[in-house]
Amino acid sequence: MKISVCMATYNGEKFLKQQLDSILKQLGEQDELIISDDGSSDRTVEIIRSYDDPRIRFFESTHKNLIFNFENALEQAIGDFIFLCDQDDIWFDHKVATCVAHLKNDGLVFSNAAMFQGEDIHDTELFFKDSKKKTGAISNLIKVKFLGATLAFRNTVLKRALPFPKNIPMHDVWIGLIAETTATTFYIDEPLIYYRRHENTASTAGNKSKNSLYTMLKIRWVLLVNLCRRVWLKRLWGN
Repeated sequence: MKISVCMATYNGEKFLKQQLDSILKQLGEQDELIISDDGSSDRTVEIIRSYDDPRIRFFESTHKNLIFNFENALEQAIGDFIFLCDQDDIWFDHKVATCVAHLKNDGLVFSNAAMFQGEDIHDTELFFKDSKKKTGAISNLIKVKFLGATLAFRNTVLKRALPFPKNIPMHDVWIGLIAETTATTFYIDEPLIYYRRHENTASTAGNKSKNSLYTMLKIRWVLLVNLCRRVWLKRLWGN
């Protein structure tokens, strides 16, 4: 089984090498790390190219948008199992093996994470502080529980998720809901990554939402409409 790890980068020079090292040591010769860079102006691209590793496939993006920078990486993936990753985290040594074991039975898996601030990796707290059920389409429409930096899923889920609708609020939510409505999902209640929070973090996961009730309802309506178009209407039409 071939693994494709998809990373979106933008001005990530400060923490990028730690993440690349933690990923590459878990990949086999046949696997790939796909990186899409959205016009970095720092040393991000230089660091990536310095690896000179045939498993790294580098692409440039001009979207200036995190969601579609990830889409650019995902469009290149040819693996059986797809992993999402951020540019500034650190993977646990057994992350790939643990996720692959579950993906033999499930369409998508995600895990807990050891969250820390800045460079103090010795002071962590769990992202999910309880063991309550994290899966289910309705449950995740009401309150999103997918942690994008921990998602891993089958290529069949990816094919259903692409192309991304232009108005989705975030790529990980969309992929997660596609999996919930077309496959089986599993939450691993143990941390598999060190999840770094810092002043330039692109993801808002872990932060309290500042959206109004109207905005939150609108976001869920957009997701529901797109799910109907992508999943249920296709089923009705038989393709």
